[in-house]
Amino acid sequence: MRYSANFSQGQEALVIDLASVDEVLGTTRSVRRRLDFDRPVAPEVIEECVALAAQAPTGMNREAWRFLVITDAAKKQGVADLYRRAMDRYASLRPSPLSPAQRALSDRLHEIPALILVCSEGRPESGNHAAEVAFYGSVLPAAWSLMLALRSRGLGSTWTTLLLVHERETADLLDIPDDVTQTILLPVAYTRDAVLRRANRKGPEQVMYWNTWGAAREPAE
Repeated sequence: MRYSANFSQGQEALVIDLASVDEVLGTTRSVRRRLDFDRPVAPEVIEECVALAAQAPTGMNREAWRFLVITDAAKKQGVADLYRRAMDRYASLRPSPLSPAQRALSDRLHEIPALILVCSEGRPESGNHAAEVAFYGSVLPAAWSLMLALRSRGLGSTWTTLLLVHERETADLLDIPDDVTQTILLPVAYTRDAVLRRANRKGPEQVMYWNTWGAAREPAE
């Protein structure tokens, strides 16, 4: 299916392949296994993806997001050690065991070709709900756009926040300034024999209201 839309006068019509767009949007999953740990990820590919991520919406046009790419073996090992500590703490608080996929990522995180830590300059205003939403709402769309861009290039990643348990130690390891906030860690590697499908999610009729909380859409007359 192709969609054609005409924009402002003087511009060519934009043709979007909806099938491809919907495939990326609908099948971008957290990939913890079936990753190619031995295939390097070219810096140019990561830069292409970050360039796309930087097109995400940002409050007041601040562009405060920053992307820290970690490829150094010693620093990856340090991040992985902190991540495993956070994972062990998380596991001890869960009523059920971690999934094999969660354990697999934790065990081999240091072998991932690249880790991307998405950060934002500044710190959220604690206790001010509107300010906190605005702060994170100006960086998390870029992280998601980055994950989509990676997926479109055959790269798997995982949306994880566990490392934030050790934000101070991570900052010390990577020389992150005190006035920079860490958000999402995306481990990045090419997928290998991974079959990514749409997840079994609730449908619009279960999560969508019209005009009033809890109200369904009125049928067309």
